[in-house]
Amino acid sequence: MNAVASPRLRPISTPSSQPTASSATKRALRTTFVITSMPVGGAETLLVNLVRGFDDSQIEPSVVCLKDRGPLGQEISSDFPVYDRLLKHKYDIGILNRLTKHFRREKTDAVITVGAGDKMFWGRLAARRAGVPVICSALHSTGWPDGIGKLNRMLTCITDGFIGVAKSHGEFLVEQERFPKSKVFVIPNGVDTRRFAPSTNAYQDVRTELGIPSDAKLIGIVAALRPEKNHGLFLQLAKRLQEKNLKTHFVIIGDGPERASLRVQRATMGLQHCVHFLGSRSDTPRLLAAMDLFVLTSHNEASPVSILEALACEVPVVASRVGSIPDTVLDGWNGYTATPGSVSDFEKRVQSILDRADESKEFGRNGRQFVESHASLQNMVDCYTDLIGRIYEAKQKRS
Repeated sequence: MNAVASPRLRPISTPSSQPTASSATKRALRTTFVITSMPVGGAETLLVNLVRGFDDSQIEPSVVCLKDRGPLGQEISSDFPVYDRLLKHKYDIGILNRLTKHFRREKTDAVITVGAGDKMFWGRLAARRAGVPVICSALHSTGWPDGIGKLNRMLTCITDGFIGVAKSHGEFLVEQERFPKSKVFVIPNGVDTRRFAPSTNAYQDVRTELGIPSDAKLIGIVAALRPEKNHGLFLQLAKRLQEKNLKTHFVIIGDGPERASLRVQRATMGLQHCVHFLGSRSDTPRLLAAMDLFVLTSHNEASPVSILEALACEVPVVASRVGSIPDTVLDGWNGYTATPGSVSDFEKRVQSILDRADESKEFGRNGRQFVESHASLQNMVDCYTDLIGRIYEAKQKRS
C-alpha cells in the first residue's frame, strides 16, 4: 500500500533526491497560501499544520484570506503574516488589483491557492500579473457541481502544478478535471501523531464531561455541518443503534449552516438524550481519543483528514466508500467502508465492530500504524517544500 502517486502521474520525489528551496536559492522562498477564510475544517487544519511545519530557512509562509480570517487564521496570526478581507463583496473585481499589488509588495516567490472557487481564480491570475515564479493549486475535494469551473480551467496554462491528496484523487484531476498529467502532483495529507494519539484519560474524562455512563459506547463524527457531509444519515444510524443499546451515545463535532435543521431532526427522532452537538472544538485530539468508533457519512470526499486523525488515535473507522477513502480505510484491517447513503450498510459495519472488542482494538492499532507509515505530517511538509523549490529552480534556470 503506497500512498504515492501512480506511475501515470508525475510523482513527488523524496526531498533528499531533488534540490529543496534552500539549496536552490540560498534563501527561504516567500510562499503565500490563498484561501477564502479559515474556519475549523479539514483543509484549513491541514494548512495550519503545514505552515507551522515548514523549516523557516527554506519556506517563509504567509496566508491571504479573501474574506474574514476565521478562528484558525486568528490562531496562527501571532506566528505568521495573515492578511484578510481583500474581497469586498461577491462581484468585487477590484480583488485582482489588490492581490497583484500585495504579491508585488511582498516580493512573493510562490502562490498556492487552497481549494476551488474564487480564490483559485483570482489568486492564480493575480500571481501571474505580479510575475510570481511559482503558481500552484492545492485541491482537497471532488464534489464541485461543475468541477472546478470553466474560468478556473482557463488558467491551466499559467499554473505550474495541481496538487491532489491521494493517488485516486490525482487520477480524478487528470481524468475528470482534464489537467495535464505533467502538472498533477500527489501529496498525501499528513497528521501530527504527537497531538493525535490514544489516551486512556480522555476516554473517561470526556464521558464525565458529557454526563454519560463510563462504560457507554461513544460514536462520533467530525465534519462541517454542510449538506455533503450527510449528517442526516448519522442521525438515522444513531436512531437504529440506540434502539439496540441504550448505552450508546453519539457526538457531532463541527459547525455550519445545517446546525439548526440537524438539531430539529434530533428532537423529532427523540435523540436529545444520546446525540451531543459539541460545535467547533479546539480539543479534537482528546475527543477523538475518547471514541470507540469514528463514522463519516459524506456523499463525497477526497481524502478527509478527520479519518487520519481518528486512525492516529487508534479509533477504528466506518466511512462512505467515496473518493480516496478506500485507500485509507482498509476493509477488515483498520475499519470498513460502507455504501454511500445506505443506513443499513452503515449499521451492519458499525455493529460488527461494536460486537467484537478484540477486533476493534486490533483495528485501532492497525490504523495508527497506517498513519505513521503513510500519512505523517513531516512527509507532507517535505513534499510541499520540495515541489516549491523544484519549480522555482526550474523557472530561474529558464529566465
